[in-house]
Amino acid sequence: MLALAAPLYLGDIYLKSYVLPWLIWTAAALGLNLVTGWAGQLHLGYAAVMAVGAYSAVHAARFGIPWEIAFLIAGASAALIGSLFAFAALKVKGLYLALTTLAMQFVMDWILSHVPAVTGGSHGVLQAPQLRLLGQAVTSDAALYYVALGWCLLVTLFVINMRRTGLGRALIAVREKDYAAAILGVNSFAYKLVAFATSSFIAGVSGAVLVATFYYLATPEQFGVNISIQVLAMVIVGGLAHIIGTYLGVALILLAPVLLNGLVPSVLSLFDIAPSAEAMAHIPSATYGALIVIFLLVEPLGLGKIYNNIRDYFMVWPFNQVRK
Repeated sequence: MLALAAPLYLGDIYLKSYVLPWLIWTAAALGLNLVTGWAGQLHLGYAAVMAVGAYSAVHAARFGIPWEIAFLIAGASAALIGSLFAFAALKVKGLYLALTTLAMQFVMDWILSHVPAVTGGSHGVLQAPQLRLLGQAVTSDAALYYVALGWCLLVTLFVINMRRTGLGRALIAVREKDYAAAILGVNSFAYKLVAFATSSFIAGVSGAVLVATFYYLATPEQFGVNISIQVLAMVIVGGLAHIIGTYLGVALILLAPVLLNGLVPSVLSLFDIAPSAEAMAHIPSATYGALIVIFLLVEPLGLGKIYNNIRDYFMVWPFNQVRK
């Protein structure tokens, strides 16, 4: 209910600049968590498949295809490319898989920078057409927010239900020990392919939603290797195979730097500390990095585990104190 009523109590700038991108990146991070957290496949080329979806949707919309179908085209094209990553996953594991997917990311970066027909070149800007759904133009900040919210909720519901199915259990079996899973009759190749394809579909649609509702254009810099690392950091900090943890991890990685840029100067001025301008430029980033390290030292399993610990504590409070 709070999410549905957010446009009523949040200002447009907070809704558009903070909450909307948080929802989109959460959906994208849940897709990566599907292949990394549940299937156990380290993926460093996630931004590449997001780029495939974003550019596919923009080109489709520019050709006059309705955005509803353009989003499906984005997911299908990203799933096709993402399935190629699965073939690499069959041959190598661990760090070798990470390097392989990273190499594919670099290949996609080169394509985005050197194929003008796709992107307009390294400095090209591909303008996204006006988002229209069911024949109606989506222009207001509240309407764009609801598009992002709807997509995020769809991905969340899918992942929640996926965990309870045979697919979810098979992915966990592949993650824990694929050879043992094969002995039990689990086809590791098929399930890795499904994991990469499904994750890439989510990434492709998320990339398209990001361009349609937040950036309004597509550029190569939006989907570089740094974005792949950033999304992986969201998943790890939030907690592998943890849904609420993913929401928290995205919030920390995406929103904490913005909050610290405003909070740190206020705290320093409160204690009458006046560092140099050069130091002031780096203190928020250092504080942000230290914050991530502290969270991971306190709980290596991520923010999702911290959330579970707090929830479990209050579920039995105050009776746990009586037992002591």
